[in-house]
Amino acid sequence: MLTEQKVKEVLSGLNEPFIHRTLGELNAIEEIKIKEEKSHVSVKIQIAKTGTAEQLQLQTQIVNLLKEAGAATVGIRFSDLPDEVLSQYREAAAEEDKGLLSPGNKTEFIAIASGKGGVGKSTVSVNLAVSLARLGKKVGLIDADIYGFSVPDMMGITKRPVVRGERILPVERFGVKVISMGFFVEDNAPIIWRGPMLGKMLNSFFNEVEWGDLDYLLLDLPPGTGDVALDVHTMLPSCKEIVVTTPHPTAAFVAARAGAMALRTEHEILGVIENMAFFESQLTGEREHVFGQGGGEKLAEELRTEVLGQLPLQQPDWNEEDFAPSIYDEDHKLGQIYSGIARKVIQTVESK
Repeated sequence: MLTEQKVKEVLSGLNEPFIHRTLGELNAIEEIKIKEEKSHVSVKIQIAKTGTAEQLQLQTQIVNLLKEAGAATVGIRFSDLPDEVLSQYREAAAEEDKGLLSPGNKTEFIAIASGKGGVGKSTVSVNLAVSLARLGKKVGLIDADIYGFSVPDMMGITKRPVVRGERILPVERFGVKVISMGFFVEDNAPIIWRGPMLGKMLNSFFNEVEWGDLDYLLLDLPPGTGDVALDVHTMLPSCKEIVVTTPHPTAAFVAARAGAMALRTEHEILGVIENMAFFESQLTGEREHVFGQGGGEKLAEELRTEVLGQLPLQQPDWNEEDFAPSIYDEDHKLGQIYSGIARKVIQTVESK
């Protein structure tokens, strides 16, 4: 049998849709009435804005929960939260609306950069993000390569983000919250935008996405030192960077430009990752340095940092049922290397 206390317990955990605090925390359950003979429950709920789509969504949640708890019929009335309650939470809500760029935010930003395309920067981004999540960190990933977005495909993401109110909910995969231009484009269409529009989209990714509490936010930057990279350096003065290169001397030479840009904007370079460092034959075990040797070490020396890891040429083991064409399993040889890189990143960042 439903009681007033039971109804209160059922509804207290629901979030008020505008202030994003629970009804119990706001003391917003104003009235509860129960007609036992008809199993009818009527409630009066206070919210910040009445007559909205958010109110309808909350109404549906309340009806469903109370019917699951045993009510045959449910009546709901809504009223406005008192001004003193609104003013109490208005400042906190305004701070939350600033998103990841708010002054009090403690998320560590790590940009994954490269001098040129084709060096595996996005592969490094998705696997480092997944490895950090496997180590228990709360991780987000922005596919900031707006022209060349590839993260959703690499991670095997088939869902689209959900819009709740004025906020976008990122898609979660392998414990990583992901947002990408690829979610907002139909049929792999090309993006034909100029610089200012790119900056607006990037700003939306920071400010209009409901990331929640993150330990790390990784940004898969476009190659080179163009508009998006400049915007990131401007928006995130405390961002850290990892530079990806291949062992080829020319690739390392070009990657040095991205590193130099980070240094000039006072971004800390965490290290260099050398991708495609060698090919190891499964038959003989011999290593062949297909793209040369020494590029990563030379780049790290020039940027006065360290080589975080060397990744050989090898494809992931694909799982047809849970397809993610670029993610390495935790026990895969490269998955273990990525785990080691993630531990180095955590140790470096959290020891300061």
